[in-house]
Amino acid sequence: MFKFVLALPLTLQLVSIADGVPNLDVTASCKGAARAVVKSESEKREQACYETEKAAKDKLGENWPKFPANDRNFCMTAVKGYAPTYTELAICLEMARDVRQIGEKPAEDTGKPMPQNLKPVRR
Repeated sequence: MFKFVLALPLTLQLVSIADGVPNLDVTASCKGAARAVVKSESEKREQACYETEKAAKDKLGENWPKFPANDRNFCMTAVKGYAPTYTELAICLEMARDVRQIGEKPAEDTGKPMPQNLKPVRR
């Protein structure tokens, strides 16, 4: 019984992540971005941040089901440790997808020699 009680909040969190893009509070990030510019530009910068985050959330909403649940859970955990943004969440998901795709493709042999600065170092 005790294990079930501990697992229930985690299960509810996973279900909500699977249903759709979670609601993130981007206020701290956008206010921080506004503080990083000169005072006269801070309101514009904060508003631009909110608009960018709304666009990022909308795009994530379109692609959310395409990302594996494990990646969604991993990335939500990764961004929730500080002032999370939809942009960071999207980047995390895209990187996870891209790394997986790289691992699935065999290395291409272009027939060209590797540039000297990229050759492996032999010891």
